[in-house]
Amino acid sequence: MISRAGEWFLRSGIQEPDGGVARYYRADVERNRPVSTEITGYAASTFVYLHAVTQDGRYLERAAAAARFLTRRAWDAASRAMPFETDPAAFTYFFDCGIIVRGLLSAWRATGEQEFLDGAVEAGRAMAADFASTACEFHPILALPGKTPIERDGLRWSRAPGCYQLKSAMAWWDLFEATGDAGFRGPYERVLEYSLRTGAGFLPGHPDRLKVMDRLHAFCYFLEGLLPRAGDAEAAAAIRGGIDTVAEWLREIAPEFARSDVYAQLLRMRLYADWSGVAGLDTASACQEAETLAGFQAAHPDPRIDGGFYFGRNAAGWLPYVNPVSAAFACQALELWRTRSTAQAHRHLLI
Repeated sequence: MISRAGEWFLRSGIQEPDGGVARYYRADVERNRPVSTEITGYAASTFVYLHAVTQDGRYLERAAAAARFLTRRAWDAASRAMPFETDPAAFTYFFDCGIIVRGLLSAWRATGEQEFLDGAVEAGRAMAADFASTACEFHPILALPGKTPIERDGLRWSRAPGCYQLKSAMAWWDLFEATGDAGFRGPYERVLEYSLRTGAGFLPGHPDRLKVMDRLHAFCYFLEGLLPRAGDAEAAAAIRGGIDTVAEWLREIAPEFARSDVYAQLLRMRLYADWSGVAGLDTASACQEAETLAGFQAAHPDPRIDGGFYFGRNAAGWLPYVNPVSAAFACQALELWRTRSTAQAHRHLLI
């Protein structure tokens, strides 16, 4: 499974020659969507993980290419901003920036290239300065070039602040660990406090049940972002309760609409919660989720599809999106489940 997924990342064309990675492949129109800086950050982390598991040098080369795209082509040094897409560079997202910082840190740990650490530090400092709000939270999206907050929409989770932002804020904790700069701890802890206070109200969060599935994906980001503080009683309780909540909603909605990344994120959190001593592993539920998740992997004669993972399915069948983030989360979750080994399960390798 992981070999087929890895070959999809290498051979599908989802990564451009310059290192940038497309948001997803549209199988119905046989076309990649534009390159996304966030997805390129995820890809950098994914290639590092694949290299850690397989020791195949091709993955390390691809991780470095993705990181160089971010530091040399995407980053706007004049305005100190990381745009969502480079053409046009119209918006910058708080969440994306954190994923990019974590991708650069992954590439730096694996290659030792100082450029990647320097880029992560600069982007992390810009995040803290540019997105801060007077309401003790962080703006989700800024319009470029002026870095002005855009209008929020409470029914669209990505256009409102929320507990999901903790996954991105984890980049600050990682920067603190990488550099020893205690100034990076404060922003993470600010988002942690906000997320623990508001997380219980994030679900269901929408009157449309199918939109609740999308919010499960975002809520899992909250649980992942708690991992640096999993030893704290409040964070541990939130992880335990969150796993149960996600599993319940997923079982209820999946017959109508299911996302592969939600299965993958839930399975990863079960394993990490077990390994960190937060919650014992529900083996029966994890086994069922792993089996269902494996079914999202595509088998197809077209190399642009084969080995990748479909984003989701509804009552009519597979949705025509072969998604690098879905593939990354799924192959990591299934490999961690297959081996049950903590050897490749360090939090820094969490995609």
